[in-house]
Amino acid sequence: MPEVTFTDPRGVAIDIPFNRPGQVGNEIRYIQTALESAHISGDGTFSRLCHEFLEREIEVPKALLTTSCTDALEMSAMLLNLKPGDEVIVPAFTFVSCVNAIALRGARPVFADVRPDTLNIDETAIEKLITSSTRAIMVVHYAGVGCEMDTISQLAAAHGLAVIEDNAHGLFGTFRGRQLGTFGSLATLSFHETKNFTCGEGGALLINDQALIEPAEIVREKGTNRSQFFRGQVDKYTWCGLGSSHLPSDILAAYLLAQLQARSEIQAKRQSVWENYSTALDAWAQRSEVRLPFVPAHCTQPYHMFYMLMPSLDLRQKFIGALRDQGIQAVFHYQPLHISPMGRRFGGRVGDCPITEEISDRLVRLPFYNDLTETDQTRVVDAVTAFA
Repeated sequence: MPEVTFTDPRGVAIDIPFNRPGQVGNEIRYIQTALESAHISGDGTFSRLCHEFLEREIEVPKALLTTSCTDALEMSAMLLNLKPGDEVIVPAFTFVSCVNAIALRGARPVFADVRPDTLNIDETAIEKLITSSTRAIMVVHYAGVGCEMDTISQLAAAHGLAVIEDNAHGLFGTFRGRQLGTFGSLATLSFHETKNFTCGEGGALLINDQALIEPAEIVREKGTNRSQFFRGQVDKYTWCGLGSSHLPSDILAAYLLAQLQARSEIQAKRQSVWENYSTALDAWAQRSEVRLPFVPAHCTQPYHMFYMLMPSLDLRQKFIGALRDQGIQAVFHYQPLHISPMGRRFGGRVGDCPITEEISDRLVRLPFYNDLTETDQTRVVDAVTAFA
């Protein structure tokens, strides 16, 4: 097999990339089994096994694999029947898929600022954004650290609002002992190659509201009751509502199952990488006025990423450049959605979400993946602590 060479967007050779998807051992064997089964389209044996694994381990009534977390978010918006005139409160510091899911239904994203500590949606900023048009609150568990779900759940219940959890970062994280992804009516997962568990591209919809399980199956199966047909509940399937094709191939599910079954091994590796960074960089960070990640005592994180908040945008950019010169790829993250070109069309203005605007300029993420070696991590740490 030829050696793979990584380059950054500028064409610079990279020895230690920001991310490198890894294998745990059974991926190829499971894919071969899927190929031999003569069923490689969606909802085959491996899809079913992934569904059962997620339902059992997260303790959710229903899990459905999707082709991406974006698809799962768009399904959520359909299942809540969002329509023009509706509003959904969403953090300004998140990935664009969150707001696209809302806007594609003709509804309006209403941007909330984030907390300065966890970078999660500020639960104290939500209530003043609620209007008679508000239909839902979308939360994003940034870096896999849980939002303040007790307060948010109480707010949603008091105002009759649904909660959607974007848990792309947080599979197997907990808030006050309860699994992330179990608080909202709906929650979404990502199995993109940058996530702890991957199949390259993939996602899942978690359904906690029993009344939404059958509608979710219909939306996912192109608007038909095909899932009921295959369970023998109807003698033929037909068009029942709006939907699309959201099923990943069973080849992808085979790859994913191998990863999920290696949960303990993968999480142990990632915990070691995260804790090594935290310990090795603590003294340097204090001297350099750099802030390391904050995890509240009532949260357990799944060790999805390791980020730092630099003192300024200028220093952040110089830092990224200094590491790049040593063949190490460090990257920034989300840009403030409320002041993006589309965000402004929905009423976003500079100054509406000051914490988001500040931290997005200063945040940088270090290389973080399952197979990051101690030698390479030491190189990263040495490069970081040499930066002045």
